[in-house]
Amino acid sequence: MLSPEKLLAGEIAIEVTTLLVVLILLIASLIRSAFGFGEALIAVPLLAFFIPLEVAAPLAVLVSITIATIVVIQDWRKIHLFSAGWLVLATVFGIPLGLALLKSRHQLMVKAALGAIIVAFSIYSLIGRAPLELKRDHRGWLLGCGFLAGVLGGAYGMNGPPLAVYGTMRRWTAQHFRATLQAYFLPASVIGMCGYGLTGLWTRTVTHYFLVSIPAVFLGVGVGRAINHRLRGEIFLKYIYMGLAITGVLLLIQATRGGF
Repeated sequence: MLSPEKLLAGEIAIEVTTLLVVLILLIASLIRSAFGFGEALIAVPLLAFFIPLEVAAPLAVLVSITIATIVVIQDWRKIHLFSAGWLVLATVFGIPLGLALLKSRHQLMVKAALGAIIVAFSIYSLIGRAPLELKRDHRGWLLGCGFLAGVLGGAYGMNGPPLAVYGTMRRWTAQHFRATLQAYFLPASVIGMCGYGLTGLWTRTVTHYFLVSIPAVFLGVGVGRAINHRLRGEIFLKYIYMGLAITGVLLLIQATRGGF
């Protein structure tokens, strides 16, 4: 039998872990709400330091569903439905390739190549000429970016970069960018969560951490929305390019280290 001191130490450790999980999800929710994507780069790798990855991944998806639902309800008038619909459709076809890539021995090489491409695009956009601008929706670019988002999502849980590239080419405002990406992430995340449920990864522990984190998620979404509504034009695009550059660098680091 454990002594009272050991029981107390165990309870304190559990409370500290819960507090850290809530803090990570608060920061991730703020970033997602402010810029429309990017929380997966923070949430899953950091959560994996404190809770098992099989808990962290479905927990992040549950939070993604919550954030997307709130944003869609708040700002549904700013959603480009045509864009979101075609991106989701193309993603469905990209996910199987991403899952196959996840099991491939070449996945780290592909991750490094994608990271390098994203970094190169971001640097070019920040210091070079303005990248291609699409005056109206282009079905080819929608299908291409949506498909790549599915591949990245299936393999690495990072759908965001191809979506962000398309949004910057369309020159969406910060508000339209945020709302449209959430209209994409909502069905995509629901599909992902169904997969976790069918494979038994949606556990009581996942639900527990999700429920205790709800107030922090709501706070993060609120603060992020206030930040988003203050972002304008070229400044917003520069933040997106910097976010993409960080994404690419992290992909390169993960590929070098062989994981998170």
